[in-house]
Amino acid sequence: MANRIKIKKGLDIPLLGKPEQVYRGHIISEYIKVFPDDFHGVTPKLLVKLGDLVKAGNALFHSKNNPEVLFASPVSGEIVEIVRGEKRKILYVSIKADNEISYENFGVKKPSSLSANEVKQSILNAGIWCLIKQRPYDVIARQEIAPRDIFVTGFDTAPLAPSYDFILKDREADLQTGFDALAKLTDGSVYLSISSNTQNPGLRDAKNVVITEFEGPHPAGNVGVQINNIQPVNKGEIVWTLNALDVAIIGKLFNEGLVDLTRTVALTGSEVKQTGYYKMLVGTELSPIFQDNVTEGINLRYISGNPLTGYLTSESGSLRAYNSQVTVIPEGDEVNEAFGWASLSPKRYSAGCTYLHRKKNYRLDARILGGPRTIVVSNEYDKVFPLDIFPEQLIKATLKFNIEKMEKLGIYEVSPEDFALCEFVDTSKLELQKIIRAGLDMLRKEME
Repeated sequence: MANRIKIKKGLDIPLLGKPEQVYRGHIISEYIKVFPDDFHGVTPKLLVKLGDLVKAGNALFHSKNNPEVLFASPVSGEIVEIVRGEKRKILYVSIKADNEISYENFGVKKPSSLSANEVKQSILNAGIWCLIKQRPYDVIARQEIAPRDIFVTGFDTAPLAPSYDFILKDREADLQTGFDALAKLTDGSVYLSISSNTQNPGLRDAKNVVITEFEGPHPAGNVGVQINNIQPVNKGEIVWTLNALDVAIIGKLFNEGLVDLTRTVALTGSEVKQTGYYKMLVGTELSPIFQDNVTEGINLRYISGNPLTGYLTSESGSLRAYNSQVTVIPEGDEVNEAFGWASLSPKRYSAGCTYLHRKKNYRLDARILGGPRTIVVSNEYDKVFPLDIFPEQLIKATLKFNIEKMEKLGIYEVSPEDFALCEFVDTSKLELQKIIRAGLDMLRKEME
């Protein structure tokens, strides 16, 4: 029987627009876009040029600082556009997709019969090593350093989050093969965290992993919270992290010998008329799922991901590499309210006691509702931050880039997403995720 850990601190934001567990269709777009910025810390070096023909699984670029880390094309077709920004930075690579996808054949393999190096090399050669991240620094894992342990989160508690049970239905074989492959990559344990409500047998009955059940509000589904409660990261230690959806992609590579970057994506949000799930490749244009399916006449915010940590996109935007959720909420820039924050409108929501708490879901917009102020240690972060860390003090130490204090306060354990709820409740209106991201980047540069 799995160990159970109950998370008491946190907050489930009651938003309208949860996804119906209904499959709405398969979305295919003529053009697929791959964004190097999705892979934080990577300086891309192109391996293709305009007019080149690629198969799904062929490398589009590699990391300049780590040439073994390739980034696979999600689709077969012709490279039709390479868009650059300032200082010739690559913004995205656009591929005109074939009518029928051709896959590069990497060969069917059984992880249990391979060495650790062979498993690692198979994932690297297929261009999907980017699915594996590491703590500290929350970047793509360094393949040359074996991790102490590997942590996999098997559920998501973010606002309007998709159901992993629904997405991973009939993917049990790929999941188990993925877990078998990961077990080869560490001398420690592969820890799988599931929700107390998880029903998928590929997760609940997984072999070759240590299963832990988690119960409680968001961010119980964050892998950082799970690491902190199971086996925290100390200075000098490295652990790798994934989510179960990406484990299934790795498993399919070994089971079928191909790279299939198809994701089952939840369309969510208060401004969506018909929520549900769609299948699509990473980089697919999102306009078909929005057409005649969102509120008209107001400004909308389109998000690839969840409302707390997702990428700002547009009605004609594309699905980003790590996302299995798309959200549409009101922008709110045209709203004028009498009395502002002092209004007692029943439409108002507060994580604290500013307004009455009602058992209902709210149509919240993207407004910040205030400007930046001096940070005050008021314990408001601590109420929604379940890690055994002092969040206010860590933010202050990070702003000052006091390395000694950052280390003592647990910087090696955290990622920006762990501070998303703190940012939501923050009366100082600080961009806490950006602060932590900048601190981690500076620390990595200093230490490596």
